[in-house]
Amino acid sequence: MARINQAVRVAAGATASLLLASPLLAQDKPSRPDRLEIKPILEARLRYETVDQGALDADAVTFRLRAGAEAKLGKFSFLAEGEGTLAPVNNYNAFPFPLADNQRRTQYAVVSDPENIELNRLQLQYKTKDLAFTLGRQRINLDDQRWVGAVGWRQNEQTFDAIRGEMKLGSVSADIAYAVNQRTIFGGDAGPRTGIEGKFLFAGIGAKLGPVQGKVFSYLIDYDETFALTNSSQTYGGYLSTEIPIGKAKVTARASYARQLDYGDNPFSYAADYWALEGGAKASGFTVSGGVELLGSDHGHSVQTPLATLHRFNGWADVFLTTPPLGLQDVYVSISKAFDGVRMLPGLNANIAFHQFDSDKGSVDYGTEWDASAGFKIGKAGILFKYADYDAQQFGVDTRKFWFQLEWSL
Repeated sequence: MARINQAVRVAAGATASLLLASPLLAQDKPSRPDRLEIKPILEARLRYETVDQGALDADAVTFRLRAGAEAKLGKFSFLAEGEGTLAPVNNYNAFPFPLADNQRRTQYAVVSDPENIELNRLQLQYKTKDLAFTLGRQRINLDDQRWVGAVGWRQNEQTFDAIRGEMKLGSVSADIAYAVNQRTIFGGDAGPRTGIEGKFLFAGIGAKLGPVQGKVFSYLIDYDETFALTNSSQTYGGYLSTEIPIGKAKVTARASYARQLDYGDNPFSYAADYWALEGGAKASGFTVSGGVELLGSDHGHSVQTPLATLHRFNGWADVFLTTPPLGLQDVYVSISKAFDGVRMLPGLNANIAFHQFDSDKGSVDYGTEWDASAGFKIGKAGILFKYADYDAQQFGVDTRKFWFQLEWSL
């Protein structure tokens, strides 16, 4: 407990210093196309995470600082950003895979936030109202991040060494990116998993017609590393979504479908379906939603999404970061509330969700999960409490996780 209190004091002091400095760093000036403008990037995040997972547990206090700058001149910009993570309390296993490193502590449960200092982004961009080209190490978040995302929940971000082009023409948009390196959340001490080389192609065309918008996409993942070959895949699909106002309320709906096949040097031959349906309603600060998501299985190999922001899907306990061989069906319902006018807790919001997990093949009852969160903001500082409780039936072990997080950005 003494170590936790000391770590909290150190990290909170650093965050307070940043808060005091922010008026000096964040002076907005009118934009001029012929003038070089430099915008600082500064973010801090302090998190306490505790895990109770069968015979293993973990306690982690981690502090992440991300800093850099973006220089703009006309339509061109150059961005450089580094990030560092410290762990004043490190009673956790940072690496869920075999590795000769002192952060691989198998006597503890996994918390995938290794101590690390690395170059997070280094990119050159040309951008107009309807056109953008980005070259270098960059963040790529596509749609809801189900297939490609930055994994923003973890302390170390996932980025890509890539070239990306984006275009808008009226109600139609196109997005294509080609990457050669997946810079993972495990940081610079993760051996070959620091940056996994390969050939990654992300292409999509979207359009909007009235209240309905949709997209078709193609994601090709071809890993070079032997340990990653089973995740080489080609995925083709699309989605439709809408939000329709009805009086003071809004009704939302989304339908997605994709087909995933083996690709490159994947030793498995399979073709499995992915689909998801979700509906919801928003009124008086409440949002109620429910849906079903299926990651199918074929010949003992299931749909995998190794580039996704996985914490956003299939429960916050992160039991299903890798889809089981028999596939995964997730039936879920959630309710959230945004509380306006709470003077002491501005921006207060709360959420609770329930998941029922089953297999795609074989009728296996994996288990159930309850998730809950509450958060609010004070100025530029966000405070979050979060809890996940997975009750295992025929997959994994009972898992409970709790987080307290303080986050600030310039």
